Amino acid sequence: QVQLVESGGGLVQAGDSLRLSCAASGRTDGYYNMAWYRQAPGKEREFVAVISQRGGYTYYADSVKGRFTISRDNAKNTVYLQMNSLKPEDTAIYYCNAVRFLGGTYPPLLDWGQGTQVTVSS
Repeated sequence: QVQLVESGGGLVQAGDSLRLSCAASGRTDGYYNMAWYRQAPGKEREFVAVISQRGGYTYYADSVKGRFTISRDNAKNTVYLQMNSLKPEDTAIYYCNAVRFLGGTYPPLLDWGQGTQVTVSS
């Protein structure tokens, strides 16, 4: 089983940047498609970005397109989310997960981790 640990969140001001990391441990002998999701207070968890197994394909939610960049370093078993021009509406707990591609959706494969809190003040 693979365990995922998210880190890098924090409290920032609107317009600032943050880089989140998602480190995988355990049975990481195979590469997974990986995605970031987020959940704001009182809202459903929503898709943010996805990256294919070797990084050749990425896709973003419209709300973050042009501001966020997903990347990965397979040698380090780590996936990143660079977040620029942050807005108060980006405030949420951010989670990573291994996912599968299913008709334009990216359902998670693993249990959710603790996530990392991102708070953007105006």
